[in-house]
Amino acid sequence: KPFKRINLGGITCDSQDYYTTDSQTNQVFMPAINESEKLYMGFFHTGAYQESIGGYGGIQHCLIPAPKHIIIDKVDDKLTYELFAPQQNVESMLNILGY
Repeated sequence: KPFKRINLGGITCDSQDYYTTDSQTNQVFMPAINESEKLYMGFFHTGAYQESIGGYGGIQHCLIPAPKHIIIDKVDDKLTYELFAPQQNVESMLNILGY
C-alpha cells in the first residue's frame, strides 16, 4: 500500500513526546487507507521511567494518570480482552498526594 505522512504525538510535557522517523519533521509514515478499512495502532505506555518510579497506580511524570490496563488474548482467531486495572481518576491521585 502507499504511505502517507502523519504527525503523531503524546500528551506529556516532554518535548520529545512525539513519534518520528526524521528528527527534523516530527512525522511518521503510515499506510494510506480508505474509510472502509481499519488500521489498528497500539500504544503500550512503555515510557523509560513512568511506572519504574511511581509504580502502577502511583503518581506519574507531569501528574498524568495511569491508563487502563487491559489483557488482550487471541485464541483460534478470536480476539478477546479484559480489564486488568481501571484508569486512575483525579480523586485517587489526590488521595495518593494526601489531599
